Amino acid sequence: MIKITTDSTCDLPVELLERHHISVIPLGIVKGGRLFHDGVDIRTADIAAHVDAGGDITTTNAVNIADYETLFRREMERHEAVIHINIGMGFSSCYQNAKLAAEEVSEVYVVDSANLTVGHGFLVLAAAKAAEEGRSVGEILDMLEEMTGRVETSFVLDRLDYMKKGGRCYAVTLLGANLLKLHPCVEVIDGKMSVTKKYRGSIEKVVGDYVRDRLEGRTDIDPSLVFLVDTCPDDHLAAIAREALQRDGRFERIVETKAGCTIFCHCGPGTLGIIFLRK
Repeated sequence: MIKITTDSTCDLPVELLERHHISVIPLGIVKGGRLFHDGVDIRTADIAAHVDAGGDITTTNAVNIADYETLFRREMERHEAVIHINIGMGFSSCYQNAKLAAEEVSEVYVVDSANLTVGHGFLVLAAAKAAEEGRSVGEILDMLEEMTGRVETSFVLDRLDYMKKGGRCYAVTLLGANLLKLHPCVEVIDGKMSVTKKYRGSIEKVVGDYVRDRLEGRTDIDPSLVFLVDTCPDDHLAAIAREALQRDGRFERIVETKAGCTIFCHCGPGTLGIIFLRK
């Protein structure tokens, strides 16, 4: 059996991870000078409370080579091969570290998702299902290579301070102080984040407009599955997006999930995105 492993940035719901026996290794989260582990000993609410109380915006640490090697050796004791799918190399050094670790453990294959959050998770889920179907390593790797360029990941931001501090999207840093209440739409294109549109108004109005704009007039969307991901402590933005997706009516399945600490560190609260495949 082929084992699929990934990083905590995939943001897949726990029930999907458990159902498909996907192993997750957490990224590091640095808050107040202390190192925590994404989803293990820190939650997004902890980060929000720290920042709202005047603390510095938290930062993230890539998984180190030794921890990857430990994961790979443990999984290879029980499986014939491991396929590990990383957050895009344009966003983190996780991919490079995992590649170096894989050189020390035979039959471990490392894949750059060129994506983040459930754009990354889309590939993880597809690989896990393919492994369950008995497909070979080569077949799964070929499938992932073909799928990578078809994953469409985008999101809208309520706040700019988190991403400006993190520096992962240069276009956001150019927006300056958010005096005009701008809400940029950020899209992952060729493994990098780009601002493709700017909205004004309340984040509630923006979310409805954003979902409509992503879908309206499109004939190139695979209707089998859409992920809805957000960083809110409640479901008020998700409800708006869900209603817009249901009104559009094309998707056979809508899966909702919350972004983990790694994504939260860079996007902050009030971020929402939809992720699907192009045909």
